[in-house]
Amino acid sequence: MFKTKTKTPDKSSSPAGPLRQPLASSAALAPSVPSFSNTNYANDGLFVDTTFPYGNMQQQTNIVWKRPKDICQSPQFIVGGATCMDVCQGSLSDCWFLSVVTSLSLHRHLLERVVPCRQSFQEGYTGCFVFQFWQYGEWKEVKIDDFLPTCEGQLVYLRSSAKEEFWSSLLEKAYAKLKGGYQALNMGFPHEAMVDMTGGVTEVFSVAAMPHDSGHFLEGLLKRGALINCASTQVTTRTGVVELVRVYNPWGNTEWEGPWNDKNGSEWNQVSKAEQDRIGRTQAEDGEFWMTLSDFCLNFDEIEVCHLTEATLSGLDTVKPWQCTLHQGSWVPSLSAGGPPGGVRFWQNPQFHLTLQEEDEDPRDPELTCTFLVALMQKNKRRTETQLAINLHIYKVRSDQSYLSHLDLSLLKPLLCMDSYSPRREVVVRGHLPPGQYVIIPSTWEAGLEGEFILRVLTEKGNTTKPSQKPSKDVNAPMQMQTIAPTQSVLPSVADVQQIFNKHCCNMEQCRAADLYKILKEVISTGALAGSEKELCLEHCKSFVALMDSKGSGQLDWLQFQSLWDVFTKWTDIFVLFDKNKSQSLEYCEILPALTAAGLQVDEFLIQLIGLRYTEPDMTVNYPGFLSLLLKLNTMIQKFHSFDLMGMGAISLNYRQWLYLTMYN
Repeated sequence: MFKTKTKTPDKSSSPAGPLRQPLASSAALAPSVPSFSNTNYANDGLFVDTTFPYGNMQQQTNIVWKRPKDICQSPQFIVGGATCMDVCQGSLSDCWFLSVVTSLSLHRHLLERVVPCRQSFQEGYTGCFVFQFWQYGEWKEVKIDDFLPTCEGQLVYLRSSAKEEFWSSLLEKAYAKLKGGYQALNMGFPHEAMVDMTGGVTEVFSVAAMPHDSGHFLEGLLKRGALINCASTQVTTRTGVVELVRVYNPWGNTEWEGPWNDKNGSEWNQVSKAEQDRIGRTQAEDGEFWMTLSDFCLNFDEIEVCHLTEATLSGLDTVKPWQCTLHQGSWVPSLSAGGPPGGVRFWQNPQFHLTLQEEDEDPRDPELTCTFLVALMQKNKRRTETQLAINLHIYKVRSDQSYLSHLDLSLLKPLLCMDSYSPRREVVVRGHLPPGQYVIIPSTWEAGLEGEFILRVLTEKGNTTKPSQKPSKDVNAPMQMQTIAPTQSVLPSVADVQQIFNKHCCNMEQCRAADLYKILKEVISTGALAGSEKELCLEHCKSFVALMDSKGSGQLDWLQFQSLWDVFTKWTDIFVLFDKNKSQSLEYCEILPALTAAGLQVDEFLIQLIGLRYTEPDMTVNYPGFLSLLLKLNTMIQKFHSFDLMGMGAISLNYRQWLYLTMYN
């Protein structure tokens, strides 16, 4: 499919024509049976489709519904094979649909999947005809009767140039039934119809953004069986080789009048008769014409390419189709409808683990990469006219990683995505990446929107794509405290420290930051970490009290002090255990295993932040700094989970809660 730079609604003035019409109202499309020309149709034993959505067509008095046998003496389903000449536009503005039917008529194996050819108005005729369309991963059968709208004895809508042939007219009616009625065909995109009639994946290219070697690019698409409705061809002239683009206008008339035109293009005088026969050039006003590649790029804005897969092109040795994997999915509010990146719930969206296995064989590509397409199609939204704005993001992951947590995604940037969210039925991302492991996340522009989708991944040599399983345990949650400490704790027990608590706390029940400072100084100076008390400051103790003070009183009671002392005892033992050189400080490389031993799981980026915030100039962390780090990290994790009541891995705070949480800790 292609779009011209100049778009007008007059079908006689534009080679490609307007491919998208204004939205048609879907009102009054409920099934309704109009009056037919044969008043005894109910008694003739022939099939009548009472479910067809006639809408307001029964109110048009100039329309008479007739079966083909009442339109001509000897109706035929197909005459002399289905060809592009069987597609003549009627009064519907559905050239977007016609262009696709024309494409299929050029590929018999594709057309016969949609239009079963063993149907007839003679043998076995019942008034019922069957067509097949691809809908969201499977082929759907659509049955219709053969009543067609006429006016003064002529078909109103799509018809063949041969009056006795009706396959194209009936195909249009079947597609109208699928979409909600004839009036629904007054709107649409060619790529939608192409997908419905091939099961392929349609990609839209901007002509201006195509690779510099456009001829090679188009040739590569055609070798994989792509449908473009135009083809790139090299023609040998007396002066050398010229790259031409072969274009077909589905209206069957109105052709290019510039260089290489069919009517009087003098350039053809430089091409031998044998060469013209080889490329199939005919000099006729039939809608097919030729242009140079440069003229094509100047006169057309977009190309819509339909990529076909091995399922559609099986058995054809002349092309190398894409390998495809397909998955069904859904966005469910409060469960898997996480919205866009940057939102706190983005990680909740469905995730798919992609393994790219083998690099391409293109000798012109110096990089060892895999070419692939990822297509995201939303389901069952066309009739409701509530298309969601959708996008997909692709991330690189480690070989042992198949699922990205909220924390992972906060630290990663996508390798590929659409420039913006789109309300199209299907969006496609093309990429070239090295073999490896990746995660694909489809999402909607707003969180909490409900919808179903299919995700398809196409690669040249095959791929493995499977849904990522969310870990049964929240990977951001603190791990269980591990017991790897000396047999005897470095700090005195709570019972032993109570006397010191009573000594330094003025009212002997509440411990303020200054009191805690005195307690810790005395305990540390007489124990295995003697000397570390010199690194302790009042600011450390203010932070300790704030982090443990759940009442906002600026002090700790005896129970709160006991809780603080319990974790200090465990963490001190861990500090001593990982202080390999007994320097009363941990090296930077010792921080991560010490946190892991304490049951606090962090990633590499957070370790870098810890290094910036909690280490000394020599990149070591002293004992008081270690206690400060662990208490802050453990408390913030616990506070997060206290707000995450539903266990969704995301929280919502109001302005006041945010200030309280960040300013007093």
